Amino acid sequence: MELMSGALWGAFGAIVVANILLSGDNAVVIAMAARSLPPAQQKQAVFWGSAAAILLRIVLTIVAVNLLQLPYLKLVGALLLLWIGIQLLGEGDEEGVVNPERTLMAAIRTILVADVVMSLDNVIAVAGAADRAPEGYRLSLLIVGLAMSIPLIIFGSTLLMKVMERLRILIALGAALLGWIAGQMFATDPALDGWMDANVPEHAELIFGIVGAVAVVVVGRWLQHRRSGREQALEPRHNSSR
Repeated sequence: MELMSGALWGAFGAIVVANILLSGDNAVVIAMAARSLPPAQQKQAVFWGSAAAILLRIVLTIVAVNLLQLPYLKLVGALLLLWIGIQLLGEGDEEGVVNPERTLMAAIRTILVADVVMSLDNVIAVAGAADRAPEGYRLSLLIVGLAMSIPLIIFGSTLLMKVMERLRILIALGAALLGWIAGQMFATDPALDGWMDANVPEHAELIFGIVGAVAVVVVGRWLQHRRSGREQALEPRHNSSR
């Protein structure tokens, strides 16, 4: 009976393990996007962002192998991810800050865009794990395995938000992670294969990953200080008007 076959349960186990390993970057994005919302909205952003991220990952898993072969797709994704990382870091990381300009829908939108970009590479591992299952069970296993990662992402992002409140350096590290992923996506776009082989023959992903991480932190910090300085400059005007 196929339901009791080793291949079926082996594939299911591989999907679950792959999702555990791949849920970390999603949790980082969700935690960073939701941290500046009011506490009640943080829970909603975590839940709906996690659920939508899994649904998107299911769809992307089905088509990702073909998508990743399209030239310039990863370049666009890398630029989007760089922009997201810079914006999330540039919002500020003062302890206990609630950004009045940040809404629940804006946070969920940020989570979805970032997850689409990052999942293009990640879902290949999940699709490869599902391919080990018997023919008629692959899609079902894929959906069930991905759905099981929802509580993992919710728990991980909730925990990260609480830790970020105590260790502010994690906010910069989270943004750097997004820059690292963006740099690696840039370096592996099919459109750049020839240029990379000619100009960066070795360790291209490592080099561009470091460049992406540094760029996000530097530009994000600059925006953060600029925003903080602008707010401080406006404070005397508000005080004098009272």
